[in-house]
Amino acid sequence: MAGLTAARTPPHILTLILLSGMGALTMNVFLPSVPGMARDFGVDYALMQLSVTAYLAASAVVQLLVGPLSDRWGRRPVMLWCLAIFLLATLGTLLAQTATLFLVFRMIQAAVAAGMVLSRAIVRDMVAGDAAASRIGYVTMGMSVVPMIAPVLGGVIDEALGWRATFVLMGVAGLAMMALVWVDMGETATGSGLSMRQQIASYPVLARSARFWGYALAATTSSGAFFAYVGGAPFVGDQVFNLRPSEVGYWFAAPSIGYMLGNFASGRWSMKFGMNPMILTGCIICVVALSISLIADLSGLHHPLAFFGAVAVMGLGNGLVLPNANAGMMSAHPELAGTASGLGGALAVAGGAGLAGLAGAFLVPGAGATPLLVIMVASALGSLLSILTVMRLR
Repeated sequence: MAGLTAARTPPHILTLILLSGMGALTMNVFLPSVPGMARDFGVDYALMQLSVTAYLAASAVVQLLVGPLSDRWGRRPVMLWCLAIFLLATLGTLLAQTATLFLVFRMIQAAVAAGMVLSRAIVRDMVAGDAAASRIGYVTMGMSVVPMIAPVLGGVIDEALGWRATFVLMGVAGLAMMALVWVDMGETATGSGLSMRQQIASYPVLARSARFWGYALAATTSSGAFFAYVGGAPFVGDQVFNLRPSEVGYWFAAPSIGYMLGNFASGRWSMKFGMNPMILTGCIICVVALSISLIADLSGLHHPLAFFGAVAVMGLGNGLVLPNANAGMMSAHPELAGTASGLGGALAVAGGAGLAGLAGAFLVPGAGATPLLVIMVASALGSLLSILTVMRLR
């Protein structure tokens, strides 16, 4: 156990970026392969699409638990155990011979989602308020490069070596991440000294905080538009635009480019303008971009640029919303930063799983991109209403 503890020396920012990036890699790298995986296992796309929605649902549970666990036992040991579980699950996905068994191990892979929660909590351990929003912006800016590259890489690997090779890539990345965490990730949480039951009992404290809920719902509905896109875009690329897996991967980089720019803006200007104005600006950008795309689709303009271009602008808006909303959630009760990060992350991912599943249910042959765009516009409007509610609180 001695090796699982470390002095209070914070990890380098690159380590935090890569921790967040592992979750993004696991989510995105195999997406161009989903239609082909359905054909390989001999199942419908809707069942194979559970590799996205079930993974998101499992991620929500992981994030709900990992926050209190890390507040109690520390960020470092919790992260190491989660990476070990992820590696075993990745091996399971490679050995699975049926879609059902694959999906079971795919859900267990969600243990790696702890990296997204703990990277934010570590930032909040070190700095507070608008400074935390700025630092989180820089962390997620670096992390956003992963979903920009991962689908492209996954599509190319799929065409060259088959979809299982993308899961080999996940395993190699997981091993490298565990080594980096062991060497560099010193402990930043002092530990509350509370039992797990007492930690879970702290959730009502957050549940009674209108400010926490405002920020959490802004993050949930803003990221929900992206998760709906993640669940539906492989189908749209394959069935609506007739794109090959590698081409879907190229277009999938669109929201990540926008997200990276939005994160950079958050890192640079959140301390100057404040969290709420940054969130409001991002929400307006998302609503306008997605509404224009929906109007174009209804008008008969069916082109990848009209769809993926709008999603790139949505990514810019999310890059303004999410770092600031996450910092806002943790600032509601700083002593429960890990718990707030976990609960907020769980809400965002659970909402995203629901929207991704909804998108999958409505995307049937002949439906086009319209159902997906309607869901995304509605989700973006929910984020705008949430931050306007927060701004009315005193």
